[in-house]
Amino acid sequence: MATPVTTIEFYFDFSCPYAYLASLQLDAIEARTSRPIALRPFLLGGVFAALGQAQNLTATLSPAKQRHNRSDLLRQAAWIDARLQTPLRHPNRTVDALRTLLVCPGPLQRQLMASFFAAYWQDRADLSDPVERAARLAALGLPAAELMVASARDEARVALREATAAALAQGVFGAPAFVVDGALYWGADRVEMVIHAARTGWQPLAHAEALQFGTEDAR
Repeated sequence: MATPVTTIEFYFDFSCPYAYLASLQLDAIEARTSRPIALRPFLLGGVFAALGQAQNLTATLSPAKQRHNRSDLLRQAAWIDARLQTPLRHPNRTVDALRTLLVCPGPLQRQLMASFFAAYWQDRADLSDPVERAARLAALGLPAAELMVASARDEARVALREATAAALAQGVFGAPAFVVDGALYWGADRVEMVIHAARTGWQPLAHAEALQFGTEDAR
């Protein structure tokens, strides 16, 4: 009997530039692993609140670390030849965009995700603007008015809360995150690890049993 194909889970929020860069590589991940990716949108601010983290992590960094993070982000964008524009206002409020994605018909969620990411990180648009979201829906041939109404209903609010709770239960603490065979990989710079694990069944922790990082014995 053939072994069932296991999905690779992709956890993201539109407000994260690294999640945007990771989203541009989903097709390549699927092609190289022959495994489908399941979209797992969640509210990053909700995760931060649950974990007691600052809502704007950049503001907590030293100036040197902030400069490095900006350079690193630009390097990663250049590495995959991705267009990246600084939003006019960051972070945008993405809760309504996430709810809209959750009520979108499944087969078109991937296209809508890409459009919303492009709005934020390529076109410098504000995803909290209902006019912007409706235009993106219409451009994909989706029933914009119907989906906008659905995204404002209690069912959509509950769906996003449940999705965020599920991310927390999986151990997600930031975006983007991938889960492969139960193992969590955080960051757009972990894509090659994700691909290797998905292709070969690589279990990195099995090769690191001798490490005692973070224990009292580590000096």
